[in-house]
Amino acid sequence: MKKILILGSCGAGKSTLARKMQSILDIEIIHLDQHYWKPNWTKTESEEWEKKVEELIKGERWIIDGNYRSTLDIRLPQSDTVIWLDFPRMTCLRRLLKRRLKKNRVDEISGCKERISFNLLKWVLWKFPRDNRKDIIKRLETIRKEKNVFVLKSDRDVDEFLNKLKK
Repeated sequence: MKKILILGSCGAGKSTLARKMQSILDIEIIHLDQHYWKPNWTKTESEEWEKKVEELIKGERWIIDGNYRSTLDIRLPQSDTVIWLDFPRMTCLRRLLKRRLKKNRVDEISGCKERISFNLLKWVLWKFPRDNRKDIIKRLETIRKEKNVFVLKSDRDVDEFLNKLKK
């Protein structure tokens, strides 16, 4: 495991898992949200974003957390391992609300105050499960034979995965 992608809905625990894996593997973490969002939650333009992602994946070892389907075709071929946090939407929602209340985002984004918007709630509860989840599952099926693919569906799965990684 040298080039690891961590995928999952907002609130699934991608950044938290990345931090735990970093402490075990001593690999740089790239939090895509920190590179995508400009101050006040301003989006990066598509062309600029693709170039930025191409630069980010040039390293020999990394853990990248974040979905950004628009650049998955750039990141996926460069990865050797994909971890899919396929958590229930209510778990993700609960974690988002907890993160907002405690103001303890692991991958804090410079210039962006943590918030819960209607669009974010809609994304976690409907859009991600309906659109992104299906696409990710389909993509993982096509790469399963050539890459390490781990589908983790619960905190117990994550703990077992980390325990195996420590050994």
